[in-house]
Amino acid sequence: MATHVATAENMPEPIIRRKTVSVSNDGSMMAVHDYGEYGHAVTDEPIAHGGTGEGPSPLQAVLGALCGCESVTFHRTSNDMGFSYDGIEFEAEFTIDIRGRMGVREVRPHFQTIRVQATVVTDESPERLAAVVEETEARCPVYNLVKDAGVNVEMLWVAKARVG
Repeated sequence: MATHVATAENMPEPIIRRKTVSVSNDGSMMAVHDYGEYGHAVTDEPIAHGGTGEGPSPLQAVLGALCGCESVTFHRTSNDMGFSYDGIEFEAEFTIDIRGRMGVREVRPHFQTIRVQATVVTDESPERLAAVVEETEARCPVYNLVKDAGVNVEMLWVAKARVG
């Protein structure tokens, strides 16, 4: 099966999709996100940081979005490339220098590093997995967003043999 790679030459016109979310805040650290037909979610800060601990911090939500986006993009890419797998488990962490969010302008207020381990259940070869990962990371919007922001992103993709 040949892999189709989209280029400016074979897809010259933009394909724009619009997605919306509404977020409200009651003057506290908590924000309620309304995703319309997809439901609601809450971001907050831990109690130790002045929040109520009702949900993940916004940066944790971004980290979750990265793993979710990598998962969706990997699925689409694996379909395009005829790669067979049964699932992916993500473990992720980030570091931040909190001086940035405390107002020290010389320190960026977002992630310093992101480390993700993605364990893929597959019997495909390491070379095939590497090819799908390369294409996934080229296509993944959230991965490229954090990478383009200058964040040191370390992705470790591990193959785990199917059982049975």
